Amino acid sequence: MSGLFDGTPLERSVTCHVCEMPLDQCACPRGVTGEVLLPKDQLARVSREKRRKGKTVTIITGLDPVASNLDAILANLKSSCAAGGKINDGTIEIQGDHRERAMLILRDYGYPAKMSGG
Repeated sequence: MSGLFDGTPLERSVTCHVCEMPLDQCACPRGVTGEVLLPKDQLARVSREKRRKGKTVTIITGLDPVASNLDAILANLKSSCAAGGKINDGTIEIQGDHRERAMLILRDYGYPAKMSGG
């Protein structure tokens, strides 16, 4: 990777503006565009939806699927809510009404979570 002042005595690698590590060593979460997208910058919306036969599902939207580890969040939600769930088109779905618990878990991860809908 080329850096600043490439080929001169002042040469140095390009660094991340958040962690100040070289970009090839940076572990900051990045979105689809390549920009650093921290959890505090992603507004998670937690809602409830009625499905067929009166089943209730908790839906979590607003998380970037590239910058967020949706699999880890889903695993934590499923184990703490003792319910099934899946990732569907970048949204997390948990069986049952677990909005309050989901909001607490998302806030523990650093996401500003808000309840939406009824």
